[in-house]
Amino acid sequence: MDRDFLEAFDALPFGGYGASAYGKRWRITKSRFADARSQKLEAEELGGNGHVSMNLYRLATGHALLKPCEMSEEIVREFVLEVRPD
Repeated sequence: MDRDFLEAFDALPFGGYGASAYGKRWRITKSRFADARSQKLEAEELGGNGHVSMNLYRLATGHALLKPCEMSEEIVREFVLEVRPD
């Protein structure tokens, strides 16, 4: 997993909040489970059809495993690098 993506993902706060990406408004929810070894990000474009959903698993080896939900890794990576919380 590339460092830029993980740094951008880790910088996103947990909980629900508004954000901007691609010149549009989004509602973000970032959750953690299993002592933060499993994390979920869901994003819905406000007033549009945009949707981003992913899970990130922190492995015992120190690596991270990205699992997008019904979309490509590229879409998820680009979104996480682009999104700016309020």
